[in-house]
Amino acid sequence: MLRKSHLGLIGQTPEIAPADRKLYALRDVTSTVESRPLIAASIMSKKMAEGIDALVLDVKTGDGAFMVKEEDSRALAEAMLAIGRGYGQEGHRPHHGHGAAAGPHRRQRAGDRGVHRDLAGQGPGGPRDASVELAAWMLCLVGVPADLGAARARVREALASGAGLRKFQEIIGLQGGDPRVCDDVSRLPRAAQTVELHAESAGRVTGIACRAVGTAAMLLGAGRETVDSKIDPAVGLVLRKKVGDTVSAGEPLATVHVNDRGRLDEALAMLAPRHTRRSRSPAAATARARRIAVG
Repeated sequence: MLRKSHLGLIGQTPEIAPADRKLYALRDVTSTVESRPLIAASIMSKKMAEGIDALVLDVKTGDGAFMVKEEDSRALAEAMLAIGRGYGQEGHRPHHGHGAAAGPHRRQRAGDRGVHRDLAGQGPGGPRDASVELAAWMLCLVGVPADLGAARARVREALASGAGLRKFQEIIGLQGGDPRVCDDVSRLPRAAQTVELHAESAGRVTGIACRAVGTAAMLLGAGRETVDSKIDPAVGLVLRKKVGDTVSAGEPLATVHVNDRGRLDEALAMLAPRHTRRSRSPAAATARARRIAVG
């Protein structure tokens, strides 16, 4: 794939850093998944094993991330940079990014056309701008071009021209998928049902409990609760509002995509405001749609 298309999208394999997979399983049962030194070792061991020439690091901060505080994220980034320098890798760039969906399918289809819109240069500003910045830094690290401003312009041009979308279609085909999903998102897996979460009152979105949203998505089947859990690519959540947006009473805040309703009540309860989460049962959360961090 790399020789043919110059791009590969992979997960961990038995051939690449196999010891890290065993260590991660050990960390999972010893509650050390969030250990900063072990995170740095896990991430960088895979990158060094791949024989890379350059690396851009995307270090998340905040609720829902391993590093909740910015100073901890910076410390993690510096630890990884130090490992890279030890292996002769000088070009690293930590960066912060964000998205508007949770779940394997929802992350690709925020608003039903997430990746397609992003690669066509039509996605929401925050995630698109973060992606442009990450891609631009990678171009600079390999010297094509060396100037960051010119690199950003080159990335935006690739998005506007459709070149990014065509490359994505090529990769999907090489990996045995159906490239037609980029032009017809209805071909993607779809959940059997959707549940709209509405604002109980007017206000403004002051924050989003990302960890609770992620846990809710996991309960729906969008993530693994155990090693043996199977991921449902059709389920998850799409957030309709972002921090700072005004909200009217009854306005949709999020759409929940669900196949198995067995844990829907529990997932909806996770999306309730903290002060009501303790006083109302999961069943009540289903009967009455909740607001998400609206104050």
